[in-house]
Amino acid sequence: MGHTAQPLVGIVMGSDSDLPIMTETAQTLKKFGVPFEIEISSAHRSPARTAEYARTAIERGLKVIIVAAGGAAHLGGMIAAETTLPVIGVPVASTSLAGLDSLLSMVQMPAGVPVACTAIGKPGAVNAALFAVEILATADAQLARQLEEYRADLARAVAEKSAKVKREFQP
Repeated sequence: MGHTAQPLVGIVMGSDSDLPIMTETAQTLKKFGVPFEIEISSAHRSPARTAEYARTAIERGLKVIIVAAGGAAHLGGMIAAETTLPVIGVPVASTSLAGLDSLLSMVQMPAGVPVACTAIGKPGAVNAALFAVEILATADAQLARQLEEYRADLARAVAEKSAKVKREFQP
């Protein structure tokens, strides 16, 4: 998949203050060659814009939407309510509660309109992209092979680190 191709993943954040976290999502999607679009739209400050974004996502060719979720995490739920696409929420540490409020808001979504939830912050942003890649890979054999190689690279890195530690600490 080329970067100039039709976006398959939408990345949405309520404010540009979420960009340092959501950059991790964009960079991870780029590593896999998954085309994406990125948007700032607020559930509270621009609700009509947000609803329109979600309602037109399928016709624009999106397959998954990844949402930065700060504070009460309304953005993910609002977008999920306006589309049948999978929505993945990334809790962002935007308040004095360090993202715990966002995490708890998302994991308490009522039944019927799901929003998947990842870890708080940068690890969650990376995992949201990987989860989107996994969803896309169910219909893309090349992407599935890339995921397998990615996982093999992770396993190799662990083995290398283990060997290094053993060399350093064992007689």
